[in-house]
Amino acid sequence: LIIFFFLLQVLSVCVEEDNIVNYATNVLQNADLGLRMAIRSNLTGAEELFARKFNTLFAQGNYSEAAKVAASAPKGILRTADTIRKFQTVPAQPGQASPLLQYFGILLDQGQLNKLESLELCRPVLQQGRKQLLEKWLKEDKLECSEELGDLVKAVDPTLALSVYLRASVPNKVIQCFAETGQFQKIVLYAKKVGYTPDWIFLLRSVMRISPDQGLQFAQMLVQDEEPLANINQIVDVFMENSLIQQCTSFLLDALKNNRPAEGHLQTRLLEMNLIHAPQVADAILGNQMFTHYDRAHIAQLCEKAGLLQRALEHYTDPYDVKRAVVHTHLLNPEWLVNFFGSLSVEDSVECLRAMLSANIRQNLQLCVQVASKYHEQLGTQTLVELFESFKSYEGLFYFLGSIVNFSQDPDVHFKYIQAACKTGQIKEVERICRESNCYNPERVKNFLKEAKLTDQLPLIIVCDRFDFVHDLVLYLYRNNLQKYIEIYVQKVNPSRIPAVVGGLLDVDCSEDVIKNLIMVVHGQFSTDELVAEVEKRNRSEKFGDAGDLLVPAGGIICLRLRPRYLGGPPVRVCNENSLFKSEARYLVRRKDADLWASVLEENNPFRRQLIDQVVQTALSETQDPEEVSVTVKAFMTADLPNELIELLEKIVLDNSVFSEHRNLQNLLILTAIKADRTRVMEYINRLDNYDAPDIANIAISNQLFEEAFAIFRKFDVNTSAIQVLIEHIGNLDRAYEFAERCNEPAVWSQLGRAQLQKDLVKEAIDSYIKADDPSAYMEVVQAASKNGNWEDLVKFLQMARKKARESYVETELIFALAKTNRLSELEEFVSSPNNAHIQQVGDRCYEEGMYDAAKLLYNNVSNFARLASTLVHLGEYQAAVDSARKANSTRTWKEVCFACVDGTEFRLAQMCGLHIVIHADELEELISYYQDRGYFEELIALLEAALGLERAHMGMFTELAILYSKFKPQKMREHLELFWSRVNIPKVLRAAEQAHLWGELVFLYDKYEEYDNAILTMMSHPITAWKEVQFKDIVTKVANVELYYKAVQFYLEYKPLLINDLLLVLSPRLDHTRTVNYFSKMNQLPLVKPYLRSVQNHNNKSVNEALNNLLTEEEDYQGLRASIDAYDNFDNISLAQRLEKHELIEFRRIAAYLYKGNNRWKQSVELCKKDRLYKDAMLYAAESKDIELAEKLLQWFLEEGKCECFAATLFTCYDLLHPDIVLELAWRHNIMDFAMPYFIQVMREYLSKVCIIYTMICSLTNKIIALETVHEI
Repeated sequence: LIIFFFLLQVLSVCVEEDNIVNYATNVLQNADLGLRMAIRSNLTGAEELFARKFNTLFAQGNYSEAAKVAASAPKGILRTADTIRKFQTVPAQPGQASPLLQYFGILLDQGQLNKLESLELCRPVLQQGRKQLLEKWLKEDKLECSEELGDLVKAVDPTLALSVYLRASVPNKVIQCFAETGQFQKIVLYAKKVGYTPDWIFLLRSVMRISPDQGLQFAQMLVQDEEPLANINQIVDVFMENSLIQQCTSFLLDALKNNRPAEGHLQTRLLEMNLIHAPQVADAILGNQMFTHYDRAHIAQLCEKAGLLQRALEHYTDPYDVKRAVVHTHLLNPEWLVNFFGSLSVEDSVECLRAMLSANIRQNLQLCVQVASKYHEQLGTQTLVELFESFKSYEGLFYFLGSIVNFSQDPDVHFKYIQAACKTGQIKEVERICRESNCYNPERVKNFLKEAKLTDQLPLIIVCDRFDFVHDLVLYLYRNNLQKYIEIYVQKVNPSRIPAVVGGLLDVDCSEDVIKNLIMVVHGQFSTDELVAEVEKRNRSEKFGDAGDLLVPAGGIICLRLRPRYLGGPPVRVCNENSLFKSEARYLVRRKDADLWASVLEENNPFRRQLIDQVVQTALSETQDPEEVSVTVKAFMTADLPNELIELLEKIVLDNSVFSEHRNLQNLLILTAIKADRTRVMEYINRLDNYDAPDIANIAISNQLFEEAFAIFRKFDVNTSAIQVLIEHIGNLDRAYEFAERCNEPAVWSQLGRAQLQKDLVKEAIDSYIKADDPSAYMEVVQAASKNGNWEDLVKFLQMARKKARESYVETELIFALAKTNRLSELEEFVSSPNNAHIQQVGDRCYEEGMYDAAKLLYNNVSNFARLASTLVHLGEYQAAVDSARKANSTRTWKEVCFACVDGTEFRLAQMCGLHIVIHADELEELISYYQDRGYFEELIALLEAALGLERAHMGMFTELAILYSKFKPQKMREHLELFWSRVNIPKVLRAAEQAHLWGELVFLYDKYEEYDNAILTMMSHPITAWKEVQFKDIVTKVANVELYYKAVQFYLEYKPLLINDLLLVLSPRLDHTRTVNYFSKMNQLPLVKPYLRSVQNHNNKSVNEALNNLLTEEEDYQGLRASIDAYDNFDNISLAQRLEKHELIEFRRIAAYLYKGNNRWKQSVELCKKDRLYKDAMLYAAESKDIELAEKLLQWFLEEGKCECFAATLFTCYDLLHPDIVLELAWRHNIMDFAMPYFIQVMREYLSKVCIIYTMICSLTNKIIALETVHEI
């Protein structure tokens, strides 16, 4: 196109791209120019030329040039699936690359392959494992990436496939590859980059199946933005579907860290899952106080169920819930619980304390006391006192009030404290508070103490002394025969109160001697005037003569104290010099001077012995002053005179003196004898009664006086200590047993039992414990009895122990002992009644020791059907074992019962069990081995056949049954495979079929497993049993090894020659026809495969064409030969023509002429036609030759032969080749103008037409010239 501007300037020149190639080809008649232009400028219009050239080169077998043509064709018009298919059908020549690979190589050299070419090239490359080539081409951008190519590569290398998908922009496959290759962090980034929204939840599920930890990271990435990419609820569902509690927890902790109100349900879900599956984690989360918007009531209930009572209490608001949870104090931190009460209202606190005491007062008392002590001001002391009193918990009241009494001024608090201390036996504390407190009501406390009748009246004495209730005290003590406490009062508490005490005694008509002795004990530590006043006030002076008589002892003492100048050394010296030892003794006793005693008891004093005798016989016998006796005894002890001290003490203690019952003196006498004269200890022990027996006995033990210690304990009925001496020190268990029999005390029997147990006298120990009714040593007894086999005795002991203490251990061991003694009826009755025994544990012990009857009862009781089934198996109760196994529904149990039934030949039951085992693939092999090792093949097959219909039937079952069929029932294997080939493990069954020589089944499996090569080889190796025509033809087309095609052809030629054409027709698209024809030619079997040759002749293969043409020639089928020659030109035309030229049949010679004509050997063709008088053919061939000389010679030959009609026909046939002058001359010379006249008429007509056309053109040009000249002139 040429575009002109209005100023007649050329602005642009271009060609019509769509037409220029056609113009060069058709108008210019230059096909080569058109091809070059199309190739150089990638123009359209030469499609037919390229296609024709490609087909010609391909038909000629010039595949490399054909490939170049296809590659260089413009617009990729030949780069189609059909072109690839053509190259695929061409077999590779030995030692050369296949034409297909040559084609692809040329394409790669020129540029990038298209989608289809990339797929077809990569498929064989990947099959050969040459992945590096693919990587190289991708880097060089030689391949057009597509989803299909990515799918092809993915089976080999997911990472490489990812690269393909990325280049092809297939987002869904890219993301899938990221997931499968573990590059989860890139998924979100890629999706955002390309604006693609995948199914995040589906992806997350896929990731979870591969790696839960990476799934957690991926889930966290999905919610890291302000707007999550996926619904958090759905993400949590994915975690929970896979039971990934830990990962889900980590995810939610991160996702919910902002603690938003809208996320309350997720906070609840997080806590809920952990409270159910990991309570400690939930406890930590709640402890961190990360969340505040969850359902507190629901979480509180879950906390309680999970045993997190502290967290439950933190969340409960309903007092009923709080009371229910707070009673379980053993599960709560005491310090926290005490602080928790600070958050409750007063009413709720009191109610909770009440609930705690009601639930378990022994366990919860201490905590309740702590709470009461800390919050008594808020809760009210009176309320708390009433609370403790309502439970009669004086111990709790004592400890509670004890914590506040020292700071309280409330009289009621002090009184209640005294009351509680009395109830709990805390006498010392009663004494303290009575002595120190100034807040209690004295009258009220006095009356309470009198009513309490304490064993120790000292608290009452203190109150009465402090608040001047002495008269009431004396009356109370005297009337209740507690005179010794009156003496204690005036001696130790307040001697100055003796006048009031005497007054009280006089009021109750106490005897004169008692009053005198009381005054003597006090020795003037009181007001004499008050005493006289008290006596005279009651008008009792006449009874005592004069009140002064009562004061003589005291007055004497006073005088001695006021006149010390009359005492000292001179009296002692005077007495010694005058042998007044009796007076001296009296003097020394009255004097009570330790230094003076020391001087007279010195060893160098010659009068010591006489003085000691008088002190013992006279002076101490006369005195009634305890202090005088005390000073004297101390003096003897200081002087280290043990024997003399014994004499002194014997005189004081044993001669019915005032001090005979004095405890300290008796103690001193015995202790001195232990030290100085052990032979007399037993006598003192038996004669004396008021010494400190436990202390003396312990001292005796420490001095190896065991019999004496035993005598002391026995005399004072301290029987437990007595038998302890017999056991531990004397070591005589027989005496200990006799002693226990005599005293018959539980504590004694207990100690004896313990000793007998240590000596391994189990039966005797158990008898002793039973007599003691003491189960405390039940653990030691059980161990010893179990070790020695004393089961009958142990049963008796444990039955006694169970009555005393419902301990779990006791009941557990009792059950086992009953089992050991075979008391099954008692055992059954026991376990059926309420108990705390660990029945499961006992059942296991019975099972291990072979006591299956007992184990049966126990397992049945706890519904442990798994162990019950095992037990029943040992008992031979197979049906019951199967029933139990069904209830247990455990694979291990099913196996055990099944194997037992097999051993017991109970195959029906074994099959019932086996059906529950075979559905587990991991257990199948063991089951099969068990059956096979025992030779039960039929039963095993029946079991697997029955299992095939199960809902959970799996591949292993079908596979193993097929293997069993191959070994034991080969006739059933084919049917089984035809039904279930898709559900068997084909490689495994293949090996079994091969070992069993089941060739037909082997071929079937190879076919299904797509190992077609092996299937064909097997059929050819074992044709009798394995070959089937239809199957063979179906499989042979699928083999990968091309050589098998020719082996199959050879096999058919030898085994089934009449069917060989069917095989060849099937294989024809894949065979190298040249090789095939050569093979049959070599075997002289070409006539046999004529149908095959006809069917593949459309490929225009030279060998096929020549072989078929030869066959047609031999068969003298000239029509078939002519059709073959016309349809397919790829053969050696000249060679065939030369052979046919000599054929005896004219039709074949005619074909020879035809062949010469087709190869431009016009002269030979025409000459052969003339020879055989084929005039028509000669005329046609001469016309087609375009050879003027040949045509003229043919005219002359017809004239020479006198064939005027043929001459005339030739004129029209070769009209364009003949010159009119030559024709005119020949017609005139041979006088046949009539035959030539039609030709001349035609010639004249043609010449006249041409002249007219020339004339018209000249006139037109003349007119144009005249017009131009006129324009120029203007």
